[in-house]
Amino acid sequence: MKDELQNTNIDLKAKTANTLMWNTIDRISTQILYAVTGIVLAQVLMPEDFGLIGAITIFTAFANLFIDSGFSSALIQKKNVTQTDFSTIFFFNIGISVILYTLLWFTAPLIADIFHDKRLITLSRVMFLNFIILAFGMVQSTKLMKKMDVKIIAISNSIGLFLSGALALIMALNGYGAWAMVAQALVLSSVKSAILWKFNSWRPSWTFSKKSLSEIFQIGSGVMMTSLFNTIFLNIYSFIIGSFYNLKQLGFYTQADKWSKMGITALGQILGSSFLPILADMQDNRERLHRAISKMNKLTSFIIFPIYAGLIIVAEPLFRTLFGNKWDASILLFQLLIFRGIFTTLTVFLNNCILGIGKVKIMLYLEIVKDILSLIAIFVTLKMGVTILVLGQVFVSILHYLLMAYISGKVVGYGIKKQIKDMIPYCAITIIISIPLVLLPIIIDKEWLLLILQTLTGVLLYYVINKSLNSHILQDILEYAKSRITPNKQR
Repeated sequence: MKDELQNTNIDLKAKTANTLMWNTIDRISTQILYAVTGIVLAQVLMPEDFGLIGAITIFTAFANLFIDSGFSSALIQKKNVTQTDFSTIFFFNIGISVILYTLLWFTAPLIADIFHDKRLITLSRVMFLNFIILAFGMVQSTKLMKKMDVKIIAISNSIGLFLSGALALIMALNGYGAWAMVAQALVLSSVKSAILWKFNSWRPSWTFSKKSLSEIFQIGSGVMMTSLFNTIFLNIYSFIIGSFYNLKQLGFYTQADKWSKMGITALGQILGSSFLPILADMQDNRERLHRAISKMNKLTSFIIFPIYAGLIIVAEPLFRTLFGNKWDASILLFQLLIFRGIFTTLTVFLNNCILGIGKVKIMLYLEIVKDILSLIAIFVTLKMGVTILVLGQVFVSILHYLLMAYISGKVVGYGIKKQIKDMIPYCAITIIISIPLVLLPIIIDKEWLLLILQTLTGVLLYYVINKSLNSHILQDILEYAKSRITPNKQR
């Protein structure tokens, strides 16, 4: 029995490490390709072009949420999923996507009126085709994630981004403006879905079960409602800036939001998609669950504190090196959103802990509290300018995280004191290495050189300090990397 449990732990650790590796490869390659395309597009296109796409993105975020309806998370969380379950959700996704596209096609003129730009009518009607394309790949992707086989997903993302990015650059350089980004989104979704269908053996059966839909909806409804409220208050700022101020201001905010999310979303997806299946599998064994959550929290802290602090510090030389002075108005917004990302990512981790044991209603209640706080912050800061509006967003995220940490501690059994204790070493090391990085601009005035030196110095100091303190997380990472490089020796 002991040997069986030990073998199970080893197998689970190997699965987690392999999933984490491919998720990391996926996110890194995705962000590199996305970044290269984004840099060129930012240099060629105008802030108003990004404002147009930012306005459309508000509606695509909600539509994609309704198409999925929390079913992806529910299918991962549910222990025994049948072919009927997968097929039912597949056809549900397709049907909802067609209905939503039809509704939004007719409301396109209203969208253009809200943001005072008639170009949005045609742009949005074409962009909204993305709903239907994405719906075809959702269950395929979920099926692979549930098996913790994310290699195909990583490959599809990379190929899709390469091809769509190349097309977007060609169109932007030939004067197509915002249409370059519309084409990029459509080609990306099409290529990803095609590859998932080509290399994943799962195919839907011609069946649709109301019982399956009802059962999965019961599991996923809490996630869906939580995501709905979260999406509302993530996009309400874009809506307010674009309608209350102007599309140029929305362009600056969209650029800051996009580049901040590249890091925040990537890390959230790496950690979330790697941890959730494991936590769901451990939900009936609280002792193992607590050990796993503690280790995951340490790993999350080890990663996010230095990366997010580093991005805040190098924000100015980063933007100036990549874009010149064209996007200076986005720099402070970017820094504020990155700082907010620390608490967002930690909250996502705690969400996954709660979701892993099936307590989704708690997530919904906490999201409602956060949204009430967000409304108050918006009301107070609305007329104070975009920067103060975003600062209010940061303050709400901090309060939401603290509340989530307290409640999740009670529900999961991993208390807030233990959470903070596990995070403190990595937070303290990050603060220490930030001091010389902040002082470097005093002696270096070349933006590109400052960017390189701050990055290299930060990475080196973080590694040396963790190594000297015998960090268990660093040791685990190095051991796993060594095992992947020299697999034969490990055998």
